[in-house]
Amino acid sequence: MHYLTWAIKGALFLLILSFAVVNTDPVTVRYYLGIQWQAPLVLVLLVALCIGAALGLLVGLVQTLRLRRRIAALQRELQATRQPPAPPLPPSDLV
Repeated sequence: MHYLTWAIKGALFLLILSFAVVNTDPVTVRYYLGIQWQAPLVLVLLVALCIGAALGLLVGLVQTLRLRRRIAALQRELQATRQPPAPPLPPSDLV
């Protein structure tokens, strides 16, 4: 099984490497206000992939933190309902 995993990783690496070698033509990315960037196509695609992955991770992190906060609140609520009620106060002799 270990060798199969390495074989799949190697094949994927070779596929990505061949894609990078074939797509080396320079492209120009134009921004607003006349700003432009010229780089090989594969580099532009890699940067776009990394930005997309970072944004996806950021959204996932925000959702995870929100869910953890909700779980903590629910656990506190559960602990509050599980605690036995306080014992009644002894009757006072002063009447």
